[in-house]
Amino acid sequence: MNEKWILLNKKADFYGLAERFHIDPVIARVIRNRDIITEPEFARYLDTKAELYDPCLMKDMEKGVALIREAITNRQPIRIISDYDVDGIMSNYILYQALRRCNAKVDYRIPDRMVDGYGMNENMVREAYHAGIKVILTCDNGISALLPIAYAKNLGMTVVVTDHHDIPFEYDEEGAKEYIQSVADAVIDPKQTDCQYPFKHLCGAGVTYKFVQALYQACDIDVIETEQFLEFVAMATVCDVMELTDENRILVRRGLEELNRTGNYGLRALIKVNELGNRKLQAYHIGFVLGPCINATGRLETARLSLDLLLEGNYNLALKRAARLKELNDERKELTRRGVEAAIAQVEATTLMEDRILVIYLPDTHESLAGIIAGRVRDRYYRPTLILTDSEEEVLKGSGRSIDGYHMYEALTECKDLMVKYGGHSMAAGFSIQAKDLEYFRHKLNLLCDLTEEELTPKLYIDVPMPIDYIHFELIEQLDLLEPFGKGNEKPLFAQKGLKVHSARIMGRNANLLKLELESADGARMEGIYYEVQEFMANIKRWFGEAEWDQMMKGWLNNVVLDVVYYPSINEFNGMRALQIVIKSYLPHRSESCEMFDFSGE
Repeated sequence: MNEKWILLNKKADFYGLAERFHIDPVIARVIRNRDIITEPEFARYLDTKAELYDPCLMKDMEKGVALIREAITNRQPIRIISDYDVDGIMSNYILYQALRRCNAKVDYRIPDRMVDGYGMNENMVREAYHAGIKVILTCDNGISALLPIAYAKNLGMTVVVTDHHDIPFEYDEEGAKEYIQSVADAVIDPKQTDCQYPFKHLCGAGVTYKFVQALYQACDIDVIETEQFLEFVAMATVCDVMELTDENRILVRRGLEELNRTGNYGLRALIKVNELGNRKLQAYHIGFVLGPCINATGRLETARLSLDLLLEGNYNLALKRAARLKELNDERKELTRRGVEAAIAQVEATTLMEDRILVIYLPDTHESLAGIIAGRVRDRYYRPTLILTDSEEEVLKGSGRSIDGYHMYEALTECKDLMVKYGGHSMAAGFSIQAKDLEYFRHKLNLLCDLTEEELTPKLYIDVPMPIDYIHFELIEQLDLLEPFGKGNEKPLFAQKGLKVHSARIMGRNANLLKLELESADGARMEGIYYEVQEFMANIKRWFGEAEWDQMMKGWLNNVVLDVVYYPSINEFNGMRALQIVIKSYLPHRSESCEMFDFSGE
């Protein structure tokens, strides 16, 4: 897959900023590349104690809190209805524990992915009504549940929506958006066009956290008690792949501090069974280790298993519950691997390769894995990808993952006439269609797509073209000031051209690590590591020849010279510390066949 390297070339007085904030000029340049411009913005970015926004700036926040407080006072039963992913589970946990703290009469309902589908439906409303529930409080869903909410109101129930998804809309005759209003008693979602909340990218748990802050204020409970929920907000924010900017970055940074000393038996057990007890937990561990275990329950069994884990008050029982979550996740990994292989085989054996939007039908794939598989296929081909599987009779259920520049929810709205049900946001969506409409759906999405070849070319953004001899321990330690890393606050990347590879060794228990001895034109030497051994071997042989590969592997004189994109790190082993670089991407030095090495800026 072609890849374009682009040097971020945003201007500022880096040396002045470095002096003002006591940081290396390279760090100042990286921060500026994150669209942090003014000195107050720099100060907020670096301030680990930065203030959060007032929750009451959110539309309907005070109204929603008043309704819930009234229900608590009058002992009216409240039911929380959430989604079944990490964000939904964490949102449910936060609300359930907070309402219990406020002495509410409360229970919860998590939809079954296979039986109920996404979000609140009329059956859940009916079920709540017959159970005597007077108030429904949604989290991480509800903004699109227009008919179920109308049904609840007709039954005389109070409905408070907390959500973060895009507001449903229709196009009028002139092609302008007309947003559809819910009849809920209060709708708390920062995405509403008339909501004055200054940050629009909270996850569902982020919105519920703000709700709990306002609720505690109204109930005369010290708001500092809400900090016990920060680790759950952090997990939801990372796993829902939200922008790690502004308030999200503060929430995740503080949440990671709490997670590293968590008193929650469920999380402690999950950390232990995943052998992370001796690690400093970072956003990576949430997104790729802990989060997938929690997600696996809602995919393969029931998300209640995850909520039961978080609510468990006995550590030994929590260990057993956590072990079950890990087993389910291991099973999910294998099923995902098979699904990805089937999807790739279909793309490469058919005309799908010619499509700009990949619509892939995998009848034998578990429908709960469609989103994960779509994400993996998207990453491989850098195309918006939608995976569909068999659901109920004559209906296919699908999940999509997008790329920058393609708003998936809006794309599905343009195909609204084919939708049985749909929802989502710019980068991901879930939907159902009639099986008979599959080919027309594929055709229509591609016909309406206006993505250019430039937009369909993945880009690797480089922060600084930094020679390896500039790397030092203090610089790497200052890079910690930029964490947590994730969407919108990516781990910074650096680059140097013309690094000679003196030698290479294949290492690791599974021979999956390559260690390179690199030297710059100025004579600076440093070790580099790379994790795709077979791919690296194939490329070196293709670019330089098998003889050069053999020479390099033996540490003999060779002609392998690379341009490298990297991240600097410290290798600690047996009490020794050494500088090294982790290689993200590489090209043959001055390759005439590759035009992607663009350091001209964008």
